[in-house]
Amino acid sequence: MTEAIVVSRRGAARFAAGHPWVYRSDVHDADRPAGIVRVVDERGRHLGRALWSPRSEIRLRRLTAGDEPVDRAWWARRIERAWRLRESLDIDATACRIVHAEGDGLPSLVIDRYGDFVVAQFLSAGVEAVRADVVGAMADVLGPDGILLRNDASVRRHEGLPLSVEVVHGTVPEEIEVREGRVRHLVRPYEAQKTGAFLDQRENHLLMGRLARGRALDVFTYQGLFALHMARRADTVQAVDSSAAALDAARANADLNACRTIAWVEANAFDHLRALEGAGDRFDTIVLDPPAFAKSRQSVVRALAGYKEINLRALRLLSGGGLLLTCSCSYHVDRGQFLTMLAAAAADSGRRTSLVTLVGQGADHPELLTVPETGYLKGALLRVDE
Repeated sequence: MTEAIVVSRRGAARFAAGHPWVYRSDVHDADRPAGIVRVVDERGRHLGRALWSPRSEIRLRRLTAGDEPVDRAWWARRIERAWRLRESLDIDATACRIVHAEGDGLPSLVIDRYGDFVVAQFLSAGVEAVRADVVGAMADVLGPDGILLRNDASVRRHEGLPLSVEVVHGTVPEEIEVREGRVRHLVRPYEAQKTGAFLDQRENHLLMGRLARGRALDVFTYQGLFALHMARRADTVQAVDSSAAALDAARANADLNACRTIAWVEANAFDHLRALEGAGDRFDTIVLDPPAFAKSRQSVVRALAGYKEINLRALRLLSGGGLLLTCSCSYHVDRGQFLTMLAAAAADSGRRTSLVTLVGQGADHPELLTVPETGYLKGALLRVDE
């Protein structure tokens, strides 16, 4: 049997505390190719089996505390367990996340389903090394017409892996039509962000579809899903994005839903919000869903300044009684910092602002309390009371 990987006391303590990662500094010298390894502590006590990435700062990602073989059947059992959870959620959509990496006990593996097709991401050298078993298990359990690997995430570079997009089972079309509540939209799995769509916002899309009224504003609209949901109740929607390609996709989604009440605006969000405020414009419902402003801990202060500016202007643009749904997908900005920033924006706006509710990622993106990395999307629904 191959010699086990030995971890330090600190590395073993991370496993004991419920976190699956052990970093390079807590692994004793080991020279072996990527794959699945057995892990022991400095006294030789068995700690489980883990994905091994020899070039990553995260060397180990624990899969199991036991010593059972991690083979195709093991992957199938874990994927099936995750799929049963999604079935129990009664998701009102034909697209969802089936495996949320560490959130489902399958580190560095993401599996999304779009109708009859599956799009997956293998984000570590360890899981890439057992690709055949994982792909086979996905095919066995999910029975899709096709499986696409979107292995073009930049994090793979830190693992010493190439970037690629390839079909590994059946066929996958360039465009897939899916439904989210009563809104239909097109997913382009080969080229759109993430695996083709922002599935983590589904529950918030549906929420704003129920609450929107009057004049609505959707900033950072991307492919228009917030706007399309709000358009079902709002009188008019103005949807803003700086990407012409994203707005083209959003218009196609609007055509699919025969929606004619959305004005699509290509503009820089910061400049556009300043212009709207300067013109004395007012909206009854606003959504702010920006991309991640903080890509690292070093950028948090600057990111918070950016978040504060757009939220300050949005609060000033709201009519009395108006609603603002504001979000951040920056993992490095935690909930406490996000709420502190919102309080400062509310104070500077001069508007009496109430917190209606906190929101986050959909239930098909489980967040583990012991693994904070599994929870990145945070948001708040606010109301201006006068």
